[in-house]
Amino acid sequence: MTSSAHALDIQGHRGARGLLPENTLPAFARALEIGVTTLELDCGLTKDGVVVIAHDRALNPDFTRDAGGRWIESAGPAIHDLTYPELRRYDVGRIRPGTPYAQRFARQQGLDGMHVPRLSDLFLLVRERGDERLRFNIETKLSPLAPGQTAPPDVLAKALIEAVAQAGMETRVTIQSFDWRTLQVVQKEAPSIATAYLTAVKSSPRNVAPGSPWTAGFQVSDYGGSIPRTVKAAGAAAWSPAYGELTLDALREAQALALKVVPWTVNSEADMKRLIEWGVDGIISDYPDVLKKVATARGGKSER
Repeated sequence: MTSSAHALDIQGHRGARGLLPENTLPAFARALEIGVTTLELDCGLTKDGVVVIAHDRALNPDFTRDAGGRWIESAGPAIHDLTYPELRRYDVGRIRPGTPYAQRFARQQGLDGMHVPRLSDLFLLVRERGDERLRFNIETKLSPLAPGQTAPPDVLAKALIEAVAQAGMETRVTIQSFDWRTLQVVQKEAPSIATAYLTAVKSSPRNVAPGSPWTAGFQVSDYGGSIPRTVKAAGAAAWSPAYGELTLDALREAQALALKVVPWTVNSEADMKRLIEWGVDGIISDYPDVLKKVATARGGKSER
């Protein structure tokens, strides 16, 4: 086992999804209060070119209500098909009762009147708090299997790069994705912004399967079956595997390649303890309060 007494990057998933509505400003504010070192979030691009914070390509009926307060009955319009003023008409602050999502996140406190925020809104929130050290891990949400639902990879990546640059946050942002095409654009257009390569072998979206369209032409079979070697060849600064798929041997291999390893999404204390003992560089969790407590009890220091 490796020592846990190293700086652990505590990342609040979608802000603090287990506690407050995902990807909303109150969820990010709560994560800051807990003491995360990184806010993890998702981004998309509206019809009028606004970079917004949202996980789903289309409005999610599990937590979306229309301007009249009615739950939308099925997947709503794609975010890319809405202007930002149109998107703001929807309320995303409360989970629909009786859904599997509600059962998974019984601790989440609903808040009425929550709208999909702009990335610039989050940057402003952090600046107003005077926090100069907090980092942002921003995932591009698109799929090569659903090209019509989002902006093309280069358009989304360049819009995100511009939003980050306008805020002067280049050195504080990591851009991550399952769709490695966007990461290749980031590395070419803005090499000062770090990239993290998300992988899922058995869980959705299974993006490193043979012949995968997700990996921008980098195939694991070309690198002896090694995911760490593949993401390193692609230009990664960090590797973010599904936590249940990470092995100690793969962790050691990745770190020997100078890759930071930040598994997603870890919500049980037992898994947190195990991964901290292994010596991962960071952990993404829906419950940053629990992760902070576990990391402190195990003797790990946060990066802040």
